[in-house]
Amino acid sequence: MTVTQKSWLTPNMIRVTCAADWIKTLETGIDGAHFKLFMPKVDQPIDAFKTQLTDGPRPDVRTYTIRYLRAEAGEIDIDFVDHGDAGPASAWARRCKAGDVVGFAGPGPVKIKDFFADTYVLAADMSALAVAAATLESMPRDAKGIAFFEITTPEDKQEIDAPEGIEIQWLVHPDPHIPNAQSIDKIRALPELSGQVQTCIAGESSMIKTLRDEIVNQRGVPKGDAYISGYWKIGLIEDEHQQAKRAEAAG
Repeated sequence: MTVTQKSWLTPNMIRVTCAADWIKTLETGIDGAHFKLFMPKVDQPIDAFKTQLTDGPRPDVRTYTIRYLRAEAGEIDIDFVDHGDAGPASAWARRCKAGDVVGFAGPGPVKIKDFFADTYVLAADMSALAVAAATLESMPRDAKGIAFFEITTPEDKQEIDAPEGIEIQWLVHPDPHIPNAQSIDKIRALPELSGQVQTCIAGESSMIKTLRDEIVNQRGVPKGDAYISGYWKIGLIEDEHQQAKRAEAAG
């Protein structure tokens, strides 16, 4: 893909627009699907990066979300949390400019394809805000429920085209590398959830583990109706977190 545009959506969120002719062939309605993003090294020539994609060794790769797909234009938007230059994805998003190239593999399935609930519960930190926002914007316009979104500063609040019946609460957590219980406390404090429930909950792994217990074991929401996923873990890079998730699932 080729970068066509970049902007700071909020003080701590970068939006990069990428284009390619093959994007025009993607199925519509996959906003919120994940994919693998392969990033070139600093000042790496395009031909060398393309050769590396096909012949190896594997470039730096991270998992991201399609925030918006505009298939007719052959464009996707990708939102990056600005972590400075500490990680390869944040560093690439900060330095990339129009004309730069990046690799794509996927996409995976949309997290929630069918909406049938009486009540929706969403929670996300900034790492998962793209999937939660895309899910909200795909919901029926008469959907009802509540969403808790953790952001780094008040200025990181985004405009989301959510149904009027979904209440969004923005929770400020200045240091995402310190465990935070705001979303956990808010969801635990909810009254009994009415009717059929669907969830879209994603973010830091320790929050996810607690909320999975609350939603599935304590609240009795069927696992098939509860999308609850750890996107990262404090102190681990993505490859280490994915290994830990696989080990936990196997056990």
